[in-house]
Amino acid sequence: MSLEKYQTELIEHGMAAGALKFGTFTLKSGRSSPYFFNAGLLASGPVLDTLCSAYAATIAAALKSTPGLPQFDVLFGPAYKGIPFAAGTALLLHRDHGISVGFAYDRKEAKDHGEGGILVGTPVKGKRVLVLDDVATAGTAIRGAIETVIREGGEVVGAVLMLDRQEVGKEGRSTLSEVEELLGGKGRVPTILKMKDLMRWLQDHGRTEELAKMQEYWEKYGAKESA
Repeated sequence: MSLEKYQTELIEHGMAAGALKFGTFTLKSGRSSPYFFNAGLLASGPVLDTLCSAYAATIAAALKSTPGLPQFDVLFGPAYKGIPFAAGTALLLHRDHGISVGFAYDRKEAKDHGEGGILVGTPVKGKRVLVLDDVATAGTAIRGAIETVIREGGEVVGAVLMLDRQEVGKEGRSTLSEVEELLGGKGRVPTILKMKDLMRWLQDHGRTEELAKMQEYWEKYGAKESA
């Protein structure tokens, strides 16, 4: 199955920006990975347009899928990287897909003056919230974002990821499956890219050495049920 145009553009723009690299990288988990995606380097207008367009297209498609995402009111982007991503995606959901939602984000430290509190943007209390995250490996960050929204009175109905590394999580299953279960079941966590999509791009472009290292990593750590 060929990649969508927005998937190919995100891979190529990510590489051009130095955000997506192939080589040898040590992850927080201690695993030695043959690739790394630093979403914090997706920091120019054209690249942000590519990324947020991909998020918006992925969300719009998931809202029409069965099983898929339920309707939601607020897009939540965890600080700091998630802030521009959530704002840009809310804009493009409205402009390109006719979907109008609010967006919110958190502070790293609660504010004790002015309006105060930990969240900024559209209030999440009593609202259906979709969490936006970049890369899911062990799922620690996305679980933290879900807890933040719940603590502030929101109902998290799903999450959308830039990249699912398709690795075995804490419970021996894929991180994606674990988070889906937390949020109500299959289809609740759509992703723009999966590790297998990166491997398909490498194969299509004849990058056999990098592909072999990715395949080796997949055999060792890949969550086979997510393939």
